[in-house]
Amino acid sequence: MVGDTGDDERARPGASGHRAVPVGDEVRIEAWAAGRENCLAEAALAMVECFADVSGVRPTGVSRIRLDEASDDDLLAALLDEILYRLRAHGQVPVDVEADEAEGGLDVRLAVAGLTDVPVTGAVPAAVAAEELRIGPGPYGWSCSVTVGG
Repeated sequence: MVGDTGDDERARPGASGHRAVPVGDEVRIEAWAAGRENCLAEAALAMVECFADVSGVRPTGVSRIRLDEASDDDLLAALLDEILYRLRAHGQVPVDVEADEAEGGLDVRLAVAGLTDVPVTGAVPAAVAAEELRIGPGPYGWSCSVTVGG
């Protein structure tokens, strides 16, 4: 899949990346990075790549999200839910994502393009599953996994 750099990449300190694995009608997203904020951004890009090919797509705007302080699991779910909301409500697809820790929460910058400007390659997920959602630090940085679909 797009973004799949193989298992060896996740074991390198400082490495970042993501992959998405189809599981029936759903997709299991895995992301990894040196820090929490980059891991969250990688997860967001992995979810987008489940339904769109954003490689080579130039952004037409920038959107910002402010997520209030919450548990790491809640931040992951809230970020992915917000991306799905913006897609449905405004037709915006992130082609690049940056997240930064901010006092009292998380600031996220989305470089976006219109859905009509992006090749759609699959079904847009309807929801983020709360079951088996996890994000946390490990020996080589942060990693997360979450299921989207439905």
